[in-house]
Amino acid sequence: MQWADALQEVRAVESAGRAGEVASVEYDSRRVRPGSAFVAMRGSTTDGNRYIDAAIAQGAVAIVTDSHEAYATLRSQYPDLAAAHVEHGRRALAELSAAVLGHPERKLAVSAVTGTNGKTTTAYLLEQMLRSVGRKTVLLGTIETRIGDEVRESPHTTPESRDTLQIFADGVAAGATEAVMEMSSHALDQERVWGIPVDVAIFTNLTQDHLDYHETMEKYAAAKARLFEGVGAAAPRVAVINLDDEYGPQMAAAFRGDTLMTYGVGHAEASYRACNVRYRAGGTSFSLDSLEDRVVITSPLIGRVNVSNLLAAMCAALARGLSIDDIAIAARNLHAVPGRFQVVAGSAEANFTVVVDYAHTDDALRNLIALARELVAEHSGRVITLFGCGGDRDRTKRPRMGRAAAEGSDLVVLTSDNPRSEDPQAILAEALVGVRETTTQCIVEPDRAAAIALAIRAARPGDIVLLAGKGHEKVQILRDATVPFDDVAVAAKVLQEGMQ
Repeated sequence: MQWADALQEVRAVESAGRAGEVASVEYDSRRVRPGSAFVAMRGSTTDGNRYIDAAIAQGAVAIVTDSHEAYATLRSQYPDLAAAHVEHGRRALAELSAAVLGHPERKLAVSAVTGTNGKTTTAYLLEQMLRSVGRKTVLLGTIETRIGDEVRESPHTTPESRDTLQIFADGVAAGATEAVMEMSSHALDQERVWGIPVDVAIFTNLTQDHLDYHETMEKYAAAKARLFEGVGAAAPRVAVINLDDEYGPQMAAAFRGDTLMTYGVGHAEASYRACNVRYRAGGTSFSLDSLEDRVVITSPLIGRVNVSNLLAAMCAALARGLSIDDIAIAARNLHAVPGRFQVVAGSAEANFTVVVDYAHTDDALRNLIALARELVAEHSGRVITLFGCGGDRDRTKRPRMGRAAAEGSDLVVLTSDNPRSEDPQAILAEALVGVRETTTQCIVEPDRAAAIALAIRAARPGDIVLLAGKGHEKVQILRDATVPFDDVAVAAKVLQEGMQ
């Protein structure tokens, strides 16, 4: 695309210089190639304006900066280079990327999920439902990115706009017509999703998390609510809101679009309700009731939290044009999400169950433990819960997580979970405060592999062992290194050794 044409779509304060064809847009100077436009923007941890010279050295033909000083320096040192000064760097990155890529966001129907818990599962379920009727899809989420059947690594829950738009462009080239993505509160607040026209917006729930960034629950909720207002684009056409959550009405009030769909497990005021819920070893069944329809849903997914996730995905699928019969058929064949109540191979032979789950907030732990308690009740089994708290994250939730784990469990194993730059022992001490508010036995073992072995070896027939916090993650992040670590693989090895 010609620079002059691309620049027309960027809200520039001032611009100068000339450039011809722009081959790509980059915000990381290491990815700049001859013909690239480089967007230098200030972030939370670094300032891209420090890398303007590096980008030019690597062949950048145009520079967009959110710094007046950087722009003035550019005009002085590189008077012939195309340059633009913008007020908002991330907005400019989105606008320029969309223009150069041919606006792929306008060629996909985008469904976006936000919430503290359930984003990943809901997105996965919705994408499976869309695929079940032959739609070609793009999926962006915490675990992985999928373009049709191609799977890519997901370094972030919600990438920078340039990367999201490139995925969209790849999806359009592959014939996709639908995109399903998780939208984190950070991405909404930082406007990493600027200009993406969301068709269906979904809210799962809001519980305390990320207050190291948002500071208060009010700010956290306001960030989530931006999805329903529209971020640099029109408000979504449809909002799907969980009325079982106390923040549901606030999200509904923020909605500026056309159609509001609400859901809840037996919630009398919800437009779509799960009634007569039945849990069994092999899955869940319930009646999906609305003013227009009633249909029995059966699914291999287990637990109340997954009923809520199913409701969210089914409402969104209906909003995207699937019929009630389509979603009922799709529900029977849904696949569980990796790292979400994932039963570890070898559990059956051990006569107890080992489950890996991503639960990393007190609310998620309570839901996970409640489900485990239901499953062991018929044979009087125990619930053994292993968990840790992430370093360099919201410290105030640590004692609450400790209490949540201990209140529902028969034994707690407290260990490390991505301590990052913090002292693992200090993190454990803060979580232990909550555990000690109960009488539940607790074993503290900082080494996660040793802790997993300890938890599994403490199990008896009929018990369930919950390995919470990491889920699908394949690394442990320490102060001075990031090392390979997989809860599923470690647990499977311990189980195998126990059978030898």
